[in-house]
Amino acid sequence: MRARTFIRWVGVELGLLVMSGGLLFSQSSAPTAPEEVRRPAGVVMKSVADLTDDVRPSLVKVSQVGREGVDGIGSGFVVSADGLIATNLHVIGEARDLRVETGDGVLHEVVEVHATDSHADLAVLRVKPNGGKLKPLGLGDSDRARQGDPIVAMGAPEGLAFSVVEGVLSGKRDIDDVEMLQVAVPIERGNSGGPLLDRKGNVLGLLTLKSLRTDNLGFAMPVNALKKLLAEPNPIPMSRWLTIGALDGKRWKTVMGARWMQHAGVIRAETPGTGFGGRALCLSLKDKPEGPFEAAVMVKLDDESGAAGLVFCSDGGDVHYGFYPSGGKLRLTRFDGADVYSWTILADMPTPSYKQGDWNHLRVSVNAEKITCYVNGAKLLEQADTGLRGGWAGICKFRNTSASFRGFKVGDDLSEKAIEPEIVEKVSKAVDGFLGNGSTEKAVSELLDDPSSSRRVLRERRGMLERQAAQLRDLEKELHRRAVTQDLLAELAKPEDKINVLRCALLLSRHDNPDIDVAQYLQVFNHMVDDLRADPELKKGTNEAVARINRYLFEENGFHGSRNDYANKSNSYVNEVLDDREGLPITLSVVYLELAARLGIKDVFGAGLPGKFMVGFHPKSGSDDVMLVDVFERGKMLTVAAAQGELNEGVPFDPEMLEPASKKSIVMRMLKNLVSLTMEDAMPSRDSAPYVNLVLALEPGSPAERFARARLREMDGDKTGAREDVGWLLENGEQLPPYLYQQLDRWYQSLK
Repeated sequence: MRARTFIRWVGVELGLLVMSGGLLFSQSSAPTAPEEVRRPAGVVMKSVADLTDDVRPSLVKVSQVGREGVDGIGSGFVVSADGLIATNLHVIGEARDLRVETGDGVLHEVVEVHATDSHADLAVLRVKPNGGKLKPLGLGDSDRARQGDPIVAMGAPEGLAFSVVEGVLSGKRDIDDVEMLQVAVPIERGNSGGPLLDRKGNVLGLLTLKSLRTDNLGFAMPVNALKKLLAEPNPIPMSRWLTIGALDGKRWKTVMGARWMQHAGVIRAETPGTGFGGRALCLSLKDKPEGPFEAAVMVKLDDESGAAGLVFCSDGGDVHYGFYPSGGKLRLTRFDGADVYSWTILADMPTPSYKQGDWNHLRVSVNAEKITCYVNGAKLLEQADTGLRGGWAGICKFRNTSASFRGFKVGDDLSEKAIEPEIVEKVSKAVDGFLGNGSTEKAVSELLDDPSSSRRVLRERRGMLERQAAQLRDLEKELHRRAVTQDLLAELAKPEDKINVLRCALLLSRHDNPDIDVAQYLQVFNHMVDDLRADPELKKGTNEAVARINRYLFEENGFHGSRNDYANKSNSYVNEVLDDREGLPITLSVVYLELAARLGIKDVFGAGLPGKFMVGFHPKSGSDDVMLVDVFERGKMLTVAAAQGELNEGVPFDPEMLEPASKKSIVMRMLKNLVSLTMEDAMPSRDSAPYVNLVLALEPGSPAERFARARLREMDGDKTGAREDVGWLLENGEQLPPYLYQQLDRWYQSLK
């Protein structure tokens, strides 16, 4: 098991631990490999203050140094006076220039990587002591450590700003067949490689992992694994270590920084480049295209918000084309220089052919007249741009994303050639037999006659099935949403006094989550109604009934406004409001209003005040006097005058704001809240589409949602649908100012 497997268990990337720059430490004694530090038998436990004084000189900071400075920081400790330093393997990385610094600020040259163990995530460095011998820590016996033993962690979460934490050994746990020490101490990120100490000053382990579930849970590699590594080193001089995974300088030329490495045929790019937007290039020196050519590569992005892909027609510096995924779209760009003003986006298109989070095959075909771009074999675009020709081809990355590349090629024609029909037929027959519960052995033996073609046919068949499965999932999802929309329209078509607004709100929740059982939540609500149905205070009048509902909801059952995460969608889902007793003014009001309606309490209504929805009521039946219940503030009672100053957010108060809100308007307000939660910089995102479509199903004449849907359709390449919506805006925009009408008309014309 590699070190990264540990992280999947605790739910945190080791890279997070490295990059944050902390240290976490401890100490021990017992026989070790080189220059053991022996302590007399019967030594008493030391105070934390004494341990701090003893251990501080033995702690080190281990830094990965890149072209732009420090790329990552971890921790370690001295295990021999002549310069051995223990840490985690992930702290030092691969082929990285390393720096070791002791607590007194002295730097020590790393001369070799003395030993490594990827299984245990351990590394030992040898440094050339700068200014005399180093003070080693003694290594204890982790096999003898017991659950409940006191331990101490010392560290420097911000480099070398020293801190101390004490706790206990929680136990020992196997993680993918590797025994780890589980410790109950608050662990800061970045403490990887530091020692874990018992209270006698013995190193029990090297801190490796932190749990995301709690700040008071961490894991350490037992020190006995380090002893084995010290006994059987595999030393590599730094001059050789720095070449591990390094690109062949005769094959590749890197431009504008970043870190480029190669392992098992995969080129890996990390850290931002020095070019504008974090741009960095890696150009192939092997094949410099002459005349028409094609370039292709497989690329996989760790983060789809970044960008990485092909570069071509490069002058070896800032001038080149780029074709790459960025933000889930495919982008063709021409760079004519070093800054943003020299950057022209020629095309930026979504495509169903691109597989986010997976390997994708990019190919460009360049001739004198045009550039043609392909994604996973599908033609994406042709661009008649002739600004750049000649130069080198290669790969590129932007921003802070990490990306992997494989199979880079340059040639005259890199398209996959059609397989002979008889081979396709033979392979298809073997596959059909296998899928019909046939023998794996029989299928493989038939496919081995032409394994290369067989693999291509299998890939294409699998890809087709995956696309069909994705289409069926999308169809099922849309069918569900349409069914919910139909149900919601039927409920809202009833007479106002017959509409169950709680059921409407639950249908909005179900629109997002098919697993929600609306009937079950209505039954839960029925129990709430039954709790109050026979309550005598409900018969004393509206004032008393409202006071009783307030006590029931906000005092006896703990309903309250969201305290810390107002924008969380859970607050907009009434089922979760019923589960968690927490929500928004509108969702809490829905529960309140339906409860009042089911209990037969008159003169209670929804008040759609700007900025905050409230419940209104007439204290005396037939009176025009109005009081307001702020459900977000646990039933706080307000007069209209008191509410005006708090709620109108600069909008002049209008008495019509106190008119009872229709149940449809309440549903629409909830729905538009969900739309607003999905907006990005005041523009709709793809997550907005289901809500925008639902708004238009309920209110076809809503211009804001028409505009939003036109933008969404255009984003997805549906020009016909976008033109339909823009045309509707033009036909129904009698009140539009002339400048806006002209802008819409230009947009409409561009969608032909």
